[in-house]
Amino acid sequence: MPHTRMFDEDDPTLARLRHLALAFPDAAEKVSHGRPTFFTTKVFAYYGGSVKRAGGHEQHDTAAIVLLDEHEREAVLETPRFFVPAYLGPYGWVGVDLDEAADWDEVGELLDTSYRLTAGPQRVAALDAGQRAGSAEPVRPPVRSRRTRISPSSSTSPRGTKPSQW
Repeated sequence: MPHTRMFDEDDPTLARLRHLALAFPDAAEKVSHGRPTFFTTKVFAYYGGSVKRAGGHEQHDTAAIVLLDEHEREAVLETPRFFVPAYLGPYGWVGVDLDEAADWDEVGELLDTSYRLTAGPQRVAALDAGQRAGSAEPVRPPVRSRRTRISPSSSTSPRGTKPSQW
């Protein structure tokens, strides 16, 4: 039985996230569990999620869910707009609410980090070379700010990324 679609195709926040996510080499989009997901061979971002609360789930319908390394995860979770998503949180994934005050440069950095953790070395090399894998078309990845809080990660997937393989 297919999942109920839990997003609006005309959502401007989704459009902005989609624009950033699909700029990565070989990135594609599919609907999984009723939500847009962005992936290469593994998922690197979800749009929308929830948090388990007593008596049910608190929905975060306009949020990006990304995979971060342990240190970065600890740092961002000190900020109120970040949360540990249901089901994916134990595997290193975090959510960030994308409201009117969202810092889209930061969102781009988070997507970049998640992509690097899941995409594999050839795609990361293509990203670093500024090329869309398999073509001569240049990639315009999200602009990385001068903040040092988010650093480039290795191209290998950390232990426990099972949800990104769904």
